[in-house]
Amino acid sequence: MTGSTIDSRSLLPGVPAAGVPAAFTIARIDVHVLRCPIATPVRTSFGVMHDRPAVLVRLEDTEGAHGWGEVWCNFPSCGAEHRARLVETVIAPLALRTRFESPRACFEHLQSATAVLALQTGEHGPIAQAIAGTDLALWDLISRRAGLPLWRVLGGNRDDVAVYASGINPDAPEQVVARQRAQGYRAFKLKIGFGRERDLGNLERVRQDMSAGESLMVDANQGWDLAGAHAMIGALERFDLDWIEEPLRADRPWSDWQGLRDASRTPLAAGENVAGEAAFEALIAARALGVVQPDIAKWGGISGTWPVVRRVREAGLRYCPHFLGAGVGLLHSAHLLAAAGGDGMLEIDANPNPLRSLSCGAVGTLDHGRARLGDAPGIGVAVDIEALRAVCAGQ
Repeated sequence: MTGSTIDSRSLLPGVPAAGVPAAFTIARIDVHVLRCPIATPVRTSFGVMHDRPAVLVRLEDTEGAHGWGEVWCNFPSCGAEHRARLVETVIAPLALRTRFESPRACFEHLQSATAVLALQTGEHGPIAQAIAGTDLALWDLISRRAGLPLWRVLGGNRDDVAVYASGINPDAPEQVVARQRAQGYRAFKLKIGFGRERDLGNLERVRQDMSAGESLMVDANQGWDLAGAHAMIGALERFDLDWIEEPLRADRPWSDWQGLRDASRTPLAAGENVAGEAAFEALIAARALGVVQPDIAKWGGISGTWPVVRRVREAGLRYCPHFLGAGVGLLHSAHLLAAAGGDGMLEIDANPNPLRSLSCGAVGTLDHGRARLGDAPGIGVAVDIEALRAVCAGQ
């Protein structure tokens, strides 16, 4: 779909774009913690998820408009409840009944007002995630109020995005890939970091069944040290990967990443564990990555991440949003990707998660590896919180 472009640059500094009244006063903030049981645990190099959690934030302004956001909460297992309490006890008192000229103005206020608290408590991540979910809800709110899809409010001119199946576990991954292919996927990301023999064997089985035009990526989830990463890089070359994700810990110096880049013909990918515009500026300046993957529910929401995305695109790097949660954050990520343009792909978890499938709207239907977001206002879905609670209760 195409349409006239709205200049989102005027929205972000706090000046409403044409046709989008951005000022608001928050009248109500509701936080919902959901946990859905799953039959097969989700495995990473650093932990296992035995259920699927979600923290959803619903905001309502004084005019009755509402919006939905999502707070990252996968780890540790008690993280969902803790982050929900941060929204209720820290973020809500700072945001309620105050008039803001735009979501960006609220985002900056919340960052400033919690900066010392984050230092004092050492809870930089959880506080940033609580702010991010709140910011997402505000962007949904102003888009719904304007009667426009979020991708259009952000200045996009088309609504379709490429997608890939993510989170493919090391247990019989070729079977998961076959099922995802049948659902319309044409790109797949396999989790590795479980031992050289197992990783390479899994990749052999997955690659031999792939067709021309399909893409394969891997994610080590920070599972290797520098020597281990260098030892694996050469062995991965023959699989013709689109990227190798987080082969090193996110806190390793950029010189380590640059050395790994120089040793690999495959682009490196990271960004989900980077927070703050200054940190992303350093990431871009290092030129170690070919693929940059900020997670809008972990840091920044849209207000913080959109300037980063613009810089990534200007630097000629590939923007592929990271996301592994419920449908609300996934839709926000999709709309941001659609607005950004380029050749990025939307990450969609291949593991069963009713909290995603019941609330992901348009991105649940694929056509040859792409999804269309449509013209419904905001993120384009009416969140049925009672239906989500029912599935968590096994009803």
